[in-house]
Amino acid sequence: MGTTSCGGDGERQSIEDKEQYGVLLYYKYTTVPDVDELVSFYESSCNSLGLLGRVRLSTHGVNVTVGGKLSALEEHIAAAKSNCLFQGTDFKLASCHHPLNDKVSQECGFTSLSIRVVEELVTFSTSPLLKSPDISNAGRHLSAAEFHSVLQSAKQPDGSGKSENKELVLLDARNLYETRIGKFESENVETLDPEIRQYSDLPTWIDQNAEKLKGKNVLMYCTGGIRCEMASAYIRSKGAGFENTFQLYGGIQRYLEQFPSGGFFKGKNFVFDHRISVGSSKEEIIGCCLLCNNTFDDYSPRCRCRLCRMLVLVCNHCQVKGDDYVCELCRKHKGQVPLSLDHSNQPCESKGDDDTRRKLRILCLHGFRQNASGFKGRTGSLAKKLKNIAELVFIDAPHELQFIYQTAATTTPPPLGACNKKFAWLVSPDFDKPSETGWTVAQSQFDPLQYQNQTEGFDKSLTYLKTVFAEKGPFDGILGFSQGAAMAAAVCGKQEQLSGEIDFRFCVLCSGFTSWPLLEKKREQGSIKCPSLHIFGSQPGKDRQIVTQASSDLAGLFDQGCATVIEHDFGHIIPTKSPFIDEIKAFLNQFV
Repeated sequence: MGTTSCGGDGERQSIEDKEQYGVLLYYKYTTVPDVDELVSFYESSCNSLGLLGRVRLSTHGVNVTVGGKLSALEEHIAAAKSNCLFQGTDFKLASCHHPLNDKVSQECGFTSLSIRVVEELVTFSTSPLLKSPDISNAGRHLSAAEFHSVLQSAKQPDGSGKSENKELVLLDARNLYETRIGKFESENVETLDPEIRQYSDLPTWIDQNAEKLKGKNVLMYCTGGIRCEMASAYIRSKGAGFENTFQLYGGIQRYLEQFPSGGFFKGKNFVFDHRISVGSSKEEIIGCCLLCNNTFDDYSPRCRCRLCRMLVLVCNHCQVKGDDYVCELCRKHKGQVPLSLDHSNQPCESKGDDDTRRKLRILCLHGFRQNASGFKGRTGSLAKKLKNIAELVFIDAPHELQFIYQTAATTTPPPLGACNKKFAWLVSPDFDKPSETGWTVAQSQFDPLQYQNQTEGFDKSLTYLKTVFAEKGPFDGILGFSQGAAMAAAVCGKQEQLSGEIDFRFCVLCSGFTSWPLLEKKREQGSIKCPSLHIFGSQPGKDRQIVTQASSDLAGLFDQGCATVIEHDFGHIIPTKSPFIDEIKAFLNQFV
């Protein structure tokens, strides 16, 4: 049986074989007054009908991709339509085969039912600084027939339905691995392919290529429509010259149903369920093998780039064990993987199950007179509780310190062979390199404010970090503790200047303070825009090393729109008990 879908007019088409398997996709932007009630509806409906897949809910609407028996999917549609929230929803129902194998099923999220409440139905950007555009400003919908007619006549629609003599461009809102195997092509109409790894890269591409869109009639399209809603609203939010942005209603899926021979769409439509792709009756192939360049468009082997983990096309003849492939984007950028790889809260039409997400890699900078092994031991509990979302990488700072001891404590220091070397990121102006004579007697008792005098050594540490990023990177973020936090914050202050050498997306600053290099930056350029999490003791005196006000002042140097503060009532530590660990996870999950 061929593809059969249920239209948005409320009438279900008859299904010959009620026990046949199918997939249902739909989304709806609307105000949800009671999200918990909606969660209960999906739990009850999907579980009772044996539906598996992904349901994403927010106060702004729903985004659903589920699979099961066609009869069960039809029952679910009927139940949803009884709720006024779903009035006008386009339910896309297709009959298909069962998942080809367990790997495909698992990657596509069809081995279980996942119902999650999220902030956004689609994650439009990984940057907390960029607010989602107003969905009410989205581009006008064009039906499949209207979209086809515009391309056929090469005449441009305006808001009133009249034609204008403006240049027409097609904008593909999908990822590169989707556009490899299928896209719209029309003579005399330019198709813009952003060649992005994931949807959250699209706003950056739009910002960088706004001149290609300004003053033109922009026809956007994606798989099922949801990605165009947010992206078209973002384009239109740019103001004058961007008003004429339109979107294909129901996406490529509805277009191919209307034009089964393909129309202006060439190749296959990549879908985010176990069908993998859906083609027209022409069965044409426009994709090619990454290695031999022969015609090929089958993603069922699930081959991925070893650097960025994006799907790649590798024919059966060229496949090797271990996914030892490098995609065209990583080749283009000489293996430098951008750190904007976002795998959380993605649209149901654009990501698989949570288990396939790439872990964050976080570079950890220890405090003054510490080392990597010691810091790793002290953060063992943190690493364990973050093991599902992050990998912590520890390094020694470049300034090796003298071994010192207090005469009041002991007159016979232990053998040097029994001690690990200690390091620092910043040192005092009278810093002395370690001598070969061994231990040095401290000149005074411990000074809790000694960090205020550690104003030198930044340039050497910065050069060292550039080497670390080049040899051990990439890293998604930097975590710094005490002086390590001061160093990390100073790097954040120079993030724009360091682009291409030290690239990261966020920082976690624990018991931090403001270093001299950061104060210089503050005076020159204002607040720091890097997304940051600040963790420090809330009661003065609890942290004997760094006073609370110093950590609070550091947080104040970061833009309020991207700075998160966690205050705890402990000492000079990183808390790993609830609710603190939950807040830490919540921050990191923005970037997973």
